[in-house]
Amino acid sequence: MTTPAVRSAVGTALSVAGAVSLYGISFGALSTASGLDFWQTQVLSLFMFSGGSQFAIIGLVAGGATGFSAIAAAGLLGIRNGLYAVRMSSVVGPGFFKRLIAGHWTIDESTAVSIAQEEPRAQRVGFWVTGAAIYVGWNTTTAIGAVIGDALGDVRAYGLDAAAAAAFVGLLWPRIHSREPIAVAAVAAVVTALAIPTLPAGVPIIVAALAGLALALVRERRHA
Repeated sequence: MTTPAVRSAVGTALSVAGAVSLYGISFGALSTASGLDFWQTQVLSLFMFSGGSQFAIIGLVAGGATGFSAIAAAGLLGIRNGLYAVRMSSVVGPGFFKRLIAGHWTIDESTAVSIAQEEPRAQRVGFWVTGAAIYVGWNTTTAIGAVIGDALGDVRAYGLDAAAAAAFVGLLWPRIHSREPIAVAAVAAVVTALAIPTLPAGVPIIVAALAGLALALVRERRHA
């Protein structure tokens, strides 16, 4: 029987997936513009499936970086997905093949939709529906962007990256009820703004996450 919480999780998952998937058009177009062909772009999207890492790779390739540098940067950005996996382990549950797929679909959005739910079943549904919907949508729009990239012109002018970020903020904002998470979010935002002009793409969000984590730990110790 489908409960209201589960229906809400599905609705949230599909809404987030719709916004995030549009960003795949940008990736597909920028990837082919950076020198990758259609199949290289599609394989990268299918098997890496981590937007920040994918954009880092094509940015470094376009700049003439070595393969080792590109892989190292992508791996650094992918560390956060490993941290998400620790949190999602209890949600996913046992089973080798289930965990194998879950590991590939553990991204910012599937984790956020899951932890935004109150009921355990809604958390599981939110995780799986978000992961599956974005995987299909992202790879579909990647293919579209790779094919019609030249006709689109400069895809950055469409603001598709802002749509993904807006969906993520809209998902997390209702969970901020007290001054402590607001303080953590404010510190993370300031650190991100200061880091963007000086650090490579994708790294500022890791620095901001570490700053937010440090602040949260300090406040937790003071309360204890």
